[in-house]
Amino acid sequence: MLDMREDRTETAYHYHVIRRAIDAIDADPHMSLEALASHLQMSPAHLQRVFSRWVGVSPKRYQQYLTLDHARRLLAERHTVLDTAAETGLSGGGRLHDLFIRWEAMSPGDYARAGDGLTIRQGWFDTPFGDTLVMATDRGICGIAFASECSRDEAVEDLRRRWPQATFREDAAGLLPFVDPVLGQRGETRLHLIGAPFQIKVWEALLSVPSGHVTTYSDIARVIGRPKAVRAVGTAVGRNPVSWLIPCHRALRKSGALGGYHWGLPVKRALLAWESAAEEAGAA
Repeated sequence: MLDMREDRTETAYHYHVIRRAIDAIDADPHMSLEALASHLQMSPAHLQRVFSRWVGVSPKRYQQYLTLDHARRLLAERHTVLDTAAETGLSGGGRLHDLFIRWEAMSPGDYARAGDGLTIRQGWFDTPFGDTLVMATDRGICGIAFASECSRDEAVEDLRRRWPQATFREDAAGLLPFVDPVLGQRGETRLHLIGAPFQIKVWEALLSVPSGHVTTYSDIARVIGRPKAVRAVGTAVGRNPVSWLIPCHRALRKSGALGGYHWGLPVKRALLAWESAAEEAGAA
């Protein structure tokens, strides 16, 4: 058995390779396997093995998921009606591949205090979607941001200004019990949601959307009992502080257009493609 430090080093290396591969594929969806391997300074066979192991499908198949019309196909083929998903327990309490998510929300009073008296740890981690900032209280992850389309400083400021009275400290090592299940997509992790009551309702609805499926902003509005509040729902989706685990990237417009994404549309496309690949691999 590998030493945990060696295993983590290998994982970080592979995530770095996959991140660079996804960036290259996103920039040129028609790049051949040989050209991609040359770009990454790897042999085609090695790249194919590493990519298929971590993404679940070949680079060629993943390229198909990154095309702009993939979202429309998702909406047509895997459009989840949220109330049905909730009633049937389709997603459990929220599931990302084999990762189970348990969450709790702060009280309205705690939210009103804007984090006063709260200590939030933060650290940077390498993922297939670029540099990823994770923040957590003692109760669980309260923030995830992607910095591939912005600077690290901008990502830190974006999350910190949501809880202006909190105390922040660097502690990547201390976050590993929360982060390791996420990176390995196995086990259980906890979320500590910090938001207004309306936002919490929207985020709870998002947690009912299974991986590999999508929903619409109007579906979310209807499910939370506010069918006319589509615009407010869109704002709440955009304010989601825990990207990826609270899957705001799975919310599309009725037309099948991607809509917006707080951390950049290339990241949203990559997240949807990654999950579609995992869904296909799981069904194989």
